[in-house]
Amino acid sequence: MKMTERAQQLVRTRTPFVHATVVRAQQPTSAHAGDEAILLQDGTIEGFVGGQCAQNSVRKAALGALQSNESVLLRVLPDGDLQFPEAPGAAVVVNPCLSGGALEIFLEPQVPAPLVRICGATPIADALAELCALVGFDVQRGIGGSDSPDSLTDTTAVVIASHGGPEAETIRAALDSGVGYVGLVASKIRGASILDELGLTEAEQMRVRTPVGLPIGAKTSAEIAVSIVAEVIQAIRKGGLAVPVRLSSVAFEALDPVCGMTVVVGPDTPHLTIDDIDYWFCGSGCRTSFAEAKTGS
Repeated sequence: MKMTERAQQLVRTRTPFVHATVVRAQQPTSAHAGDEAILLQDGTIEGFVGGQCAQNSVRKAALGALQSNESVLLRVLPDGDLQFPEAPGAAVVVNPCLSGGALEIFLEPQVPAPLVRICGATPIADALAELCALVGFDVQRGIGGSDSPDSLTDTTAVVIASHGGPEAETIRAALDSGVGYVGLVASKIRGASILDELGLTEAEQMRVRTPVGLPIGAKTSAEIAVSIVAEVIQAIRKGGLAVPVRLSSVAFEALDPVCGMTVVVGPDTPHLTIDDIDYWFCGSGCRTSFAEAKTGS
């Protein structure tokens, strides 16, 4: 599968990843400018951006880029020559495991957009779906009566614009799943009545907006949609509303017992199990040295 096709597949499944591209390679590195790879949360590297020693540095920087959701230009050096432009988004890593050469790799995180689930088949719901897509949100219509709370775990916001139907049940399902923003399109009186029926805790009440949307005097369906989207954006950018994603297994760090380097453990990280103890290494050289020391051969 081509790298672009794989990236599109991960975007469709809302799987976080980092796209890594070698922008400059100094011999004798095995990578070349233009080489690229996709790095997943569990440390998997699909593609090629350098040998095993370079991969450890790239893997660690990629996981950091995923956490910050900021791109970074990474320079991997084999020694202490730290000549590199001082600039935001640039970083230097000295990797003594490298046999020589240097690499510059651009790491671009791809984190899923906020997912807004819209319940209802009304003009407001239709306008809201269009506007959410316009600002870059992912949109799904409805949550379905058979959906379990677990099916909403990657949802940023649920907006109910059905003007009737199972509104209370939908609010309850969204709250039980941990959705941080639940909006109900209703008058102040009707909305308060529905919430009273649910017997919400104070913390749950703070997650439900009704009337929903910023108070901009909206009247039309499109204007109401604008007020709702603006409120969701405000909650994300200023209110700390989380944009959850479905997590795969996440890579962890270990200490190479030979060279002392911190290793981000992935599926292809050199590894030994001796006397039921697991050891991970920056490269095959350290693994071989450790095995010889342990076995005396």
